[in-house]
Amino acid sequence: MPSNSPSSLPVQPSRRQRRPRTRIRTATTLTAALAAIGVLASTAPAQAASARTAAPTRTGTPHQTDGLKCQGKGTNPDALIRYRTDIVIKAPLSTVFKLQTDVERWPSWQAPVLSAKRLDHGPLRAGSQFRWTTPAPATPTTPETTLNITSTVRGLDRNSCIRWTGPAVGEGLTIDEGVHVWNFTEVKGGVRVRTEETWTGAQVEADVPLATSMLGAGLEQWLRELKTTAESRTGGPCA
Repeated sequence: MPSNSPSSLPVQPSRRQRRPRTRIRTATTLTAALAAIGVLASTAPAQAASARTAAPTRTGTPHQTDGLKCQGKGTNPDALIRYRTDIVIKAPLSTVFKLQTDVERWPSWQAPVLSAKRLDHGPLRAGSQFRWTTPAPATPTTPETTLNITSTVRGLDRNSCIRWTGPAVGEGLTIDEGVHVWNFTEVKGGVRVRTEETWTGAQVEADVPLATSMLGAGLEQWLRELKTTAESRTGGPCA
C-alpha cells in the first residue's frame, strides 16, 4: 500500500515475513502467487528484462535503482522490497487519472479493496489522506487478516503523477511504510501508466523474495483492473 501510505505503527507480535502492504490482492491471487513463489523469486528479474526489451508497453521488475518520481521525489531508495511495472491503457488520460484519484470508488472496480474512505474533502491533492482496507490471506508464517492502510498524498500533478506513503496494519502483520509513485503519460492510442512501490518493516524484510513477489502480484493486478475499467468506460482505444 501505500504508495504508498503515511507513517508506521507498532509491529505486531510475529517479526517474521509479512505480506503485501498497500496492495494485497484477493485471496485467490495471493494464494496462487504463494504457490509459485519459488519460481517468481528466481525468474522475475530475467523475465522483466526480457519484457522490457521485447514489449515496452508492459514491464515488471522486483528491483530498480532509477525509480519513478512525482514532483522530484520517488520511492524509498534504501528499501529492500521494491517493484516497478507499467501498462498501456486505451482510454483518455482524463478517464484513467480520474479513476485512480477517486479513491472512495476503488471498491467498485478493484475486487481486493474492501473499503475506502477519504479523511478530507475536495479534490485529491498533496496532504490529502484516505483510509482503506484489503484482505491478506494466511501464509506459512502469518495468519489471515485484513490490512488497514492509511495513505497520505505527498505529491500530485493533475494528469501526470501521484505519490503517497503510509503504513499497513493488520492482526499479526505490519508493513511499517509503503511508498507508492504513479506516472501517467499520453502515448499513441492511449495512456502509459507506470507505477513503483517500496515496502519497509521488519516483518516484510524477513523474507524479501516473498514480499517482493507479493507486492509485484498486487501491482500487476491493480494495473489490469485499471485498464479493464478505463477501457470499458470509453469503448476501447481513444482517437
